[in-house]
Amino acid sequence: MGGNPLGSGPNLRKIQEVFTAMDFVVVQDMFLSETAMLADVVLPACSFAEKSGSFTSASRLVQKVDKIIEPVGKSRPDWEILCDLSDRMGYPMPYRGPQDIMQEIAALAPSYGGISHGRLETAGLRVPCPSADHPGTEFLWGKTFKTPDGKGHFFPAAYQAPAEVPNEEYPYLLTTGKDLYHLHTGSYTNKSVPLSRLAPEDLLEISVSDAKKIGVANGDKVRVRSRRGHIDITAQVTDRVPDGTVFATFHSGAVNDLTIDSLDAMAKVPELKMCAVTIEKVA
Repeated sequence: MGGNPLGSGPNLRKIQEVFTAMDFVVVQDMFLSETAMLADVVLPACSFAEKSGSFTSASRLVQKVDKIIEPVGKSRPDWEILCDLSDRMGYPMPYRGPQDIMQEIAALAPSYGGISHGRLETAGLRVPCPSADHPGTEFLWGKTFKTPDGKGHFFPAAYQAPAEVPNEEYPYLLTTGKDLYHLHTGSYTNKSVPLSRLAPEDLLEISVSDAKKIGVANGDKVRVRSRRGHIDITAQVTDRVPDGTVFATFHSGAVNDLTIDSLDAMAKVPELKMCAVTIEKVA
């Protein structure tokens, strides 16, 4: 397992119960995250700067990277860890390096057929790139779509109310997101001293009007409570959020004690960006 579901997942208490009930958990990560702390085995991965290979971006750009430092401590590149695991489970993977793996990808995936480490030395290539003389596909579906008539088809979605809306008991709508200085649950960025100085803690943004109503000033500690749990967090009074809505960063993971795991019927993802809360000043 990669990632950190015990920091980023909604309704964290429920996720923790699931992990605790598992017979065996393996986590591969760079740092000992909340999830890794519960694992039976932790495989020490290394960062992008410590390994060679290629990355495919969300814009389909395949780029080659070369390590600039040797792996720190006992950490190892992903491909070495996976190959060793496979060997021990009875399926030999005799790759000599990332270039061999890229060669196999090109042989098995038609859209990567023309990509090799040699071609990536000078510049990246966008998939689909089906042959060695193909320049890569800069624009996907530039003139037509992959449909019988070549046109894009749109499907209207009926409005679906969220599973949880504010009421008299929980009068505020909580939404969450990132700030400028940290990434997701801060598994990596919280290790950076400069970044942690710029953003040392999660904050709850609350409107001027709502702050007056609750009796909260900028920098006060507030207790935010949902149907799943509560956290204490520092308030930031601002005009960036509308009345009735509060916004919290989630880089410590704590705010996900509050969020809801109800699934959106179409997207099949949790509605963790919208849940009802109540707020009070901490004495």
